[in-house]
Amino acid sequence: MKQLQLPKMSTDKPSVSSKHDDHGACFNHLHQNFHQKAPNLVWVSDITYLKAGGKWYYLCIVMDLFSRKVISWHISANADAKLVITAFRKAYEKRNAPYGLMFHSDRGTQYTAFAFRQLLDSLNVVQSFSKKGYPFDNACCECFFKYLKKEETNRRHYHTLQELQLSIFEYIEGFYNSKRPHGSLHMLTPNEAETLYREQNT
Repeated sequence: MKQLQLPKMSTDKPSVSSKHDDHGACFNHLHQNFHQKAPNLVWVSDITYLKAGGKWYYLCIVMDLFSRKVISWHISANADAKLVITAFRKAYEKRNAPYGLMFHSDRGTQYTAFAFRQLLDSLNVVQSFSKKGYPFDNACCECFFKYLKKEETNRRHYHTLQELQLSIFEYIEGFYNSKRPHGSLHMLTPNEAETLYREQNT
């Protein structure tokens, strides 16, 4: 690390509540079936924490399992249901309200909140949950966050929320979706995988 002159990575964490308020049953419909045949069949989502200007912020992403593309993301000072609702609505509008969708996440209070579950139900979206305390059920999101922090955010010091937002935008749109090849996609990028699918199915 010293030879490469890379900045030291930050490892501090915010204090978060572990209380879970489940509003309804939490079933796992995905069963780690991470390889989907088409876009907009299964979306996965998760939340992580990032610091800017001495304050903690929370990043929620929505990813399409077919291409591993991060469809949408949202940052907030609060890790609440509004955070995931905003991220989901962004993705839903970008993808033109897909029908027959499954949405998978962990059992965090944001995802089990009545307001979010009611939204998905109103759109006929099947909600799926990881087993309690088992991150492997949402491995694709976990992997994305690992590389986001390793390659981008843990090597930078953000003075403002705007700096953090720009960094996330540039990483997701300027690198991850458009330039990073995935072994699971036969070394295509997420954007290339979706473009190829459209070309083969039009």
